[in-house]
Amino acid sequence: MIIVMGTVRIAPEGLAAARPAMARMVAASNSEDGCLLYAYSQDLVDPGLVRISERWRDREALKAHFATPHMGEWRQVIPTLGISDRDLALYEANAGEPV
Repeated sequence: MIIVMGTVRIAPEGLAAARPAMARMVAASNSEDGCLLYAYSQDLVDPGLVRISERWRDREALKAHFATPHMGEWRQVIPTLGISDRDLALYEANAGEPV
């Protein structure tokens, strides 16, 4: 399993404008074959911090994600959303177990 975790920063006053594009990206990504989880969440104590959580079946599924039409659209809209301080990392993991 591939896990992508990280954060981006959006000015808190820009979150409302960014939300529709982000919601479209989340919905489209979650419907992809091989996507186990794709989520954005606003940090509770730092309103401009958006946490990104992704889980993919394998690297091939993630590679296919990067080639989707909605990813192309997302790349075009990112500059209009005021996103900064992008910090994402990829991790390889096993299937996990409940805690």
